[in-house]
Amino acid sequence: MQPFKYKPPRVNAGDLRTPVTFYEYAPNPGPEPGEQEKQVLYDCMAKVDEVWLKDLELAKSNGTLSDVTLTIRDPLQDYIPSDEHYISIDALEYRNKRYNIKHVQPDLQNKKFITIVGRLVT
Repeated sequence: MQPFKYKPPRVNAGDLRTPVTFYEYAPNPGPEPGEQEKQVLYDCMAKVDEVWLKDLELAKSNGTLSDVTLTIRDPLQDYIPSDEHYISIDALEYRNKRYNIKHVQPDLQNKKFITIVGRLVT
C-alpha cells in the first residue's frame, strides 16, 4: 500500500491578486471601421500567467508569444466566458492592452476555478 502524501492545490484563492474586467465590444456605428466597448460583463480577481520559459520555443513557432493565461474563481451562472468577449488586465505591464478570449476550460484539479487563455488583439 502506498503511503498518503498530501499534495497542495495548484491554485488557491490567495493567488488571485490581479483585477481583470471582461468586456463585450460592438462595431462602431457609421462607416468608420473598428470597435467600441459595449458593456462590462464581469469584474473579478485573477492569477495571470504568461508563456512559460519551457514553452517559449513552441510559442515562438506558433505565434502565440503574446498569449496570457488567467485563472479565475468559477463565477457559476453569474458570467459564462465566451470567445466573443475581451479581457482587460488592470496591471502596469498590461495597461492599454486588450485580449480576446481564445479558450476556456475548467480546472480539473480544483472545480472552484476556471482557466482562460487570451490572445492579444492588435
